Amino acid sequence: MSREIVQAEVTVVGLTHDGQGVADLDGERVFVSGVLPGERALLSIKRRRRRYREATLVELLEPAAERVDPPCPHFGRCGGCAIQHLSYAAQVRFKEGVVRDALERIADIKIPEWLPPLTGAEWHYRRRARLGARYVEAKGRVLVGFKERASRFVTDMSACPVLAEPMDTVPGLLSEVLTETTLRQKLPQAEVAVGDHARAIVLRVLAEPTEADLERFAALGREIDTDMYLQPGGPGTVRALEPDRAGTLSYRLATFDVELQFAPTDFIQVNGPINAAMVDRVIERLELNSSDRVLDLYCGLGNFSLPIARQAAAVLGVEGEAGLVARAAGNAALNQITNARFVTADLSLPDWPFLREAWDVVVLDPPRSGAQAAVSLMGRMGPRRIAYVSCHPATLARDAKELISGRRYRLSAAGIADMFPHTHHVEAVAIFDRC
Repeated sequence: MSREIVQAEVTVVGLTHDGQGVADLDGERVFVSGVLPGERALLSIKRRRRRYREATLVELLEPAAERVDPPCPHFGRCGGCAIQHLSYAAQVRFKEGVVRDALERIADIKIPEWLPPLTGAEWHYRRRARLGARYVEAKGRVLVGFKERASRFVTDMSACPVLAEPMDTVPGLLSEVLTETTLRQKLPQAEVAVGDHARAIVLRVLAEPTEADLERFAALGREIDTDMYLQPGGPGTVRALEPDRAGTLSYRLATFDVELQFAPTDFIQVNGPINAAMVDRVIERLELNSSDRVLDLYCGLGNFSLPIARQAAAVLGVEGEAGLVARAAGNAALNQITNARFVTADLSLPDWPFLREAWDVVVLDPPRSGAQAAVSLMGRMGPRRIAYVSCHPATLARDAKELISGRRYRLSAAGIADMFPHTHHVEAVAIFDRC
């Protein structure tokens, strides 16, 4: 393609896994945000990479039938959402396609049973978020929000419609408060956590707040009925601003009569109703027996371990973060569950004793990097069924390829759980049976 070309009309032929439009121009791939398959668009051609070009949208010439008007005024600049301009039904189909494509292309697997998608509310679903905070001299105030798309800058936003209410207004409220404090240039982030009966905001502070600062933070907490926390260092330094009034963060999995408590900075699935539906689906598909020994790898707070313990003989939960392991054990005691135990272990290492034992059922819920080391040992452990919960289709497919190698296991069913509407992120559940 000639270097003189600055603008070009193209037809969009697809979407990447992260929601960017893909077009073909003179044999070269062009990637651009904000467009959908089938659309005609005028693009401004920007940077050249080794095998593709990047572009920005100048004008939409022919919109797709599935295009909708994004309701959030920050869409297109904020990096939190990538596909608000796509109808929700089409978003779900897109995410199913991403998972199906990864399994077929990387693992050469045809999915025998495609499970119905788990979907819920499109808005105000997010109960856990990390917001950036940055003082901008030119604006004379602190901006609070998600990072801008492909940038380190913080989006100038007053509210966010995917955050659970009333935390959706926190960006604007916190911006006003932080601008008035001595920490306006010493507070880089705020974490939001919402439980069934309590809410929390954790402020990462790089300097000691004044008494006036503390009072402003406390007043904001009282205004929105949210507990305020300060974090001057690592996770172990988090402390409640008003300990006597701080509530306990927790969520309930009603099907199994299990309550899980968590700390304000703990990892939890961001979408409560979808998480509950996903736990229900996984346990239903496991078809547990009362005599089963179950290994739950990357167990976190016990999100799967404790419900499974209601139906199995024994559960071992394994997690790399000691704080989460302690919380999981505490949650077992809280729910009077005595047949689940928890250990701390780095699961990238293959030499743990529990990986040399035989298990009836294994559950995997790894981070984006997947569960390569553990998956390589499944043949030795020999479970009759494996449930793999994935937040990254490519590593799911990589690990699925390992599982089915040598005809040890077969994929029997897969489906998505739409944990993050309007974003490109997709959660998937895959069930494997021993051959």
